[in-house]
Amino acid sequence: MINVFYKKSKRSFAKSFLFIFFLKSLIYPVFALENSSFEQKIMRESSRDVSFNAWGGSPATNKYIQWVAGRVKEKYGITLRHVKLTNTSQAVARILAEKIAGKTEKGSVDLLWINGENFSRMKGTGLLQTNGWANELPAFRFVNPEKMPDTVFDFGIPTDGLESPWGRAQFVFGYNSKKIKAPPRSASELAAWIRMNPGKFTYPQPPDFIGTSFLKQLLIQLVDDRDALYQSSSNSDATHLLKPLWEWLYETHPFMWRNGTIFPSGSSHLLRLLGDGEIDIAMSFNPSEFAHAVEQEILSKEVKSFIFDEGSLANVHFVTIPFNSTSPDAAKIVANFLLSPEAQIRKANIKFWGDPTVLDINKLPEEFKMNFRQLPVHQSMLSPEELQNIVPEPHPSWVEVIEEEWQKNFATGGKK
Repeated sequence: MINVFYKKSKRSFAKSFLFIFFLKSLIYPVFALENSSFEQKIMRESSRDVSFNAWGGSPATNKYIQWVAGRVKEKYGITLRHVKLTNTSQAVARILAEKIAGKTEKGSVDLLWINGENFSRMKGTGLLQTNGWANELPAFRFVNPEKMPDTVFDFGIPTDGLESPWGRAQFVFGYNSKKIKAPPRSASELAAWIRMNPGKFTYPQPPDFIGTSFLKQLLIQLVDDRDALYQSSSNSDATHLLKPLWEWLYETHPFMWRNGTIFPSGSSHLLRLLGDGEIDIAMSFNPSEFAHAVEQEILSKEVKSFIFDEGSLANVHFVTIPFNSTSPDAAKIVANFLLSPEAQIRKANIKFWGDPTVLDINKLPEEFKMNFRQLPVHQSMLSPEELQNIVPEPHPSWVEVIEEEWQKNFATGGKK
């Protein structure tokens, strides 16, 4: 009798196990990475070394990339090397030089963190893999281009599968709420605040990404013809269009930190100035930046975030593969992992980075939906509802115009 019961129990257990396995096979097909033909490409790859050229100005970002390197080494035997850049254009110039020299194979860059102007330049000069690889990544099925068009349009330029979305960015200010009860909510209010609080505001010097983004944020508010910013700069009278921006800066620079003659080297420097009390307002293109810095005890708990009432700049950043990558298939494996729910959840966590996901959470299996919903919130962060007030990035051609004119007018301390 016992033996019969054992046999029935064994059969019942086997059926239950098979049923559970069947359910998992339906829910998690993309995560059975070892069994997919896409991931099997790595077995035919002659090189498993991937040179990932990415901005290295944030300790949190650098630590996250180190974690990614450990995971892809463990899962795929890929050695991911983070080549830290101060400006993405450095890598773009190197890739262009290789093309001019006829180096069509074994290039120095396998994977590149990129968006906006640099993507437009690389796409226009044939510096990218051209097979639309990004839209074929298994994890891309969790992206929703209809809901989030910026995952397939980079500063208004169609990506055509030439780069894979990695994260979302939005321009925010951080301020010391103990010293500032009502932060300035427009460009004109900010100018007035700077004059009334000399030495307590600054921004990174362009072509630093944060510094240039700040100028674009101001320009969008100050310009008479905003629609012109969403067309090529060659279609407009740039001198006339940019005049309000330069007037704003000439008016405020004498009241900025170091009288507008010296500028922070980047966002990390800016955070230190805010943390040390040298300035009272800072800026970032990551809405979780200030919360993460509070958690790391770089900033005090009094630091909060705000955006202008008319909205703030927002975009998606990507990774791409150059035309002459030494390990293009291995680079695709890394790009797919960066887009996977596992990597996106960790990246969205303010304890690690706090970079918002590009995935549509509603398209994920329940387990991952729950993980996203349980991510920590923070008093230094704006709510998702507040962050819905966005304005799109201008046409990428305006970046070069703004940066060149800024150098002429302000690189020597704001003196003509």
